[in-house]
Amino acid sequence: MHYYLKLMRPKHWIKNLLILLPLFFGSAIFDYSLLGRIFLAFISFCLISSAIYVINDIRDLEQDKKNPTKKNRPIASGKVSVKNAIVLAVILMVLSIFINVIINANIYAWAAFLLYFFINIGYSFGLKNIPILDVAILTSGFFIRVLYGSQICGIEISHWLYLTVLSMSFFLGLGKRRNEIDRSDKKTRKVLASYNYQFLDKNMYLCAALTVVFYSLWCVDPIIIQRIGQNIIWTVPLILIILMKYSLNVEETADGDPVETLLNDKVLLGLVLVFVVALAGIIYL
Repeated sequence: MHYYLKLMRPKHWIKNLLILLPLFFGSAIFDYSLLGRIFLAFISFCLISSAIYVINDIRDLEQDKKNPTKKNRPIASGKVSVKNAIVLAVILMVLSIFINVIINANIYAWAAFLLYFFINIGYSFGLKNIPILDVAILTSGFFIRVLYGSQICGIEISHWLYLTVLSMSFFLGLGKRRNEIDRSDKKTRKVLASYNYQFLDKNMYLCAALTVVFYSLWCVDPIIIQRIGQNIIWTVPLILIILMKYSLNVEETADGDPVETLLNDKVLLGLVLVFVVALAGIIYL
């Protein structure tokens, strides 16, 4: 059972918290009817994302066997058979779809859900070998989660906030590729041969700058000031510090994966928690 759970990569479910973003910024986190729907939507996305991870590991079986780190994954190491992995992926997909039926997801939520699934299936079946497009697909996963959450709870969020999520996602995706150049075998991940540090650094920090700009514009948006107040501007320095700390980790010690980078650094995790608490205090108090 341990290996099946490991195959589902539960640590990566933290990404699905982005589904709660519209509810959080819409000042509706204590609306229990919406909270119940968004919680089920979160579970649904955890299941479908895990199904995609399983499919990806099946597709990458031979390459993972040659990778010094990935060879220990459940399928590559032989702990889980390909047949059983396929069964697990099907079960996860069926359960995920069933939950969307239960919560009566609207057509736009279904569109976001299916878009996420098919884009990532395309990624597993070869799109990850196309430079730029591979990072765009990684980025789209974050953005689609926010769109999906918005449709599930029926709360629209600011265009500035969407742009903030988009630029931050590109920053994370480019950072992931940056460290994979040094820590992965280019023979097992072909797309890495198309990248270099100079390209990734320039575009990574361009996206970091855009993240700060878009978030700052959200903070000074008259509609946001009227609804939340002017104190929200004081969270901008926290965004700057978080981005700098994350960049330092990526350049020095991290493996480039956003989840691993966050969870393995208590200082960075603490900064993110302080940012979330500060936001919650300003929005709800």
